Amino acid sequence: MTHSDKTGRLSVERTAAARAPVDSDDRRGLLLVLALLTAVGPLAIDMYVPGLPAMSASLHAGGSGVQLTLTAFLAGVVVGQLAIGPLSDVVGRRRPLIAGTVAFAATGLACAFSTGIDVLVVTRFVQGVAAAVGLVLARAVITDRFHGHDVPRYIALLGQILCVAPVIAPVIGGGIMSVWSWRAVFLTLCVFGLLLTVGVIAKVPETLPPQLRHRGGLIGSLRSMGRLAVHRPFLGNALVLGLSSAALFAYISGSSFVFERIHSLSAGMYAVIFAVNSVGQLLAGTVFSRLARRVRMNTLLTVSVVAATAGALAQVVFTALTGESLAASWITQFVTVSAFGICVPATIALGQSLGRTTPGAASALLGGLQFLFGALASCLVGLFGENSSLPMGLIMLIALALAALCLVGLVRPWDGHGEVGAH
Repeated sequence: MTHSDKTGRLSVERTAAARAPVDSDDRRGLLLVLALLTAVGPLAIDMYVPGLPAMSASLHAGGSGVQLTLTAFLAGVVVGQLAIGPLSDVVGRRRPLIAGTVAFAATGLACAFSTGIDVLVVTRFVQGVAAAVGLVLARAVITDRFHGHDVPRYIALLGQILCVAPVIAPVIGGGIMSVWSWRAVFLTLCVFGLLLTVGVIAKVPETLPPQLRHRGGLIGSLRSMGRLAVHRPFLGNALVLGLSSAALFAYISGSSFVFERIHSLSAGMYAVIFAVNSVGQLLAGTVFSRLARRVRMNTLLTVSVVAATAGALAQVVFTALTGESLAASWITQFVTVSAFGICVPATIALGQSLGRTTPGAASALLGGLQFLFGALASCLVGLFGENSSLPMGLIMLIALALAALCLVGLVRPWDGHGEVGAH
């Protein structure tokens, strides 16, 4: 049997398993838990950010020390996705999900009672690995359980969660710290992890039966991930996702300085601008989930990459030619950020379709590159100063221009790789 025949057979078997009837209440419960699993990472990143100064004073650590807790968490998310994804193709989804949510709760408790910055940094890394379990396996479960146009539709839902969570997380964290200390944020994350454990046990069945698991063991699954990494269309989608995420993370890490320091807006007004841009991204994600049934996924991806790149280019050109402008910055960033609402779910849906025989490994590569590139872009924005919006704009433009090159050179959207029904 050739590799293509084997791939087609496995795809048919997975589709047959996915076609098993799903009660509407069970589907809603499953999707709710998957959405909350997806929100774990952003919540654990952004809920405690308002408490960084208080944490620094409490633990007698400098600003770089407490920032390292964030870097350690992001590193854990990258490592965790790359490790857990292939493992889940061998052992199934349910057991790693339960272990991950229990570990997330335990590390939340450990963070809350940390007495030194070194211990907190190590614990945050482990917490990042635990949070990665939900991020990577939520996508794999959707690929296992659903089929056809439902896959991009529900992946778009997870993408919308990733948009909402960073907006509400600082508000939740600030509210908690207004009545207690930064330690209470981690206690809240501990409780959230325990509730997720209950949710996984009650609502998430095993979606990868033994007969569909990777028979070569973990080494075989890792080899499959290696094959995916050099498969041109999959690699192209993964790079487009990673580079788009780099632009998005550059915006998230740099936009507060642009609007508050350069344009002298209050923190409240910046929150309004950030929220409006996030709403644009949410609306675009909603449009994507509706159009995915009627328009080719590759077409939607192409349009979104063009729109995002055009917005970033306009921002740089306006700033270079006319100086800093509040209106120009807001409008161009709104265009770019909104385009991510289509670009991100489109690349994930296409990537999961191309890696449909090993969904865990595919999700690991997609998510690993997404957070790795994002973390690197965040660091770059901080290195180039905070007195101009050009560094942020240029980093976003370069990342998106590279994404466009990957789209044309590797994805080649006119070939239609990864479309529903394509093999």
